[in-house]
Amino acid sequence: MEKLKVRWGITSNIQIVLIFIVFAINGSFAAWVAEPVMSLLGIYKISTSGYLYWPLRIIIIFPIYQLTLPLVGFLFGQFKFFGNLRKNS
Repeated sequence: MEKLKVRWGITSNIQIVLIFIVFAINGSFAAWVAEPVMSLLGIYKISTSGYLYWPLRIIIIFPIYQLTLPLVGFLFGQFKFFGNLRKNS
């Protein structure tokens, strides 16, 4: 834990817990939002081969995750951390 705190420039254990919570919530949120996006694009699990459906879903989840990460970080008071994370990527 101490190595992460030093590497990320974090001062407290509460902050690292909040960051982990943000990662978890945002990942679940991105996966949840991907389903309606797939439907808007006319890609349905029932009518599309799994070999096509799942890679497309993962490709759609990635930008949703990237766009919503700073927003969810902001809601948990960690916008500075996630803003810096995004700049360094």
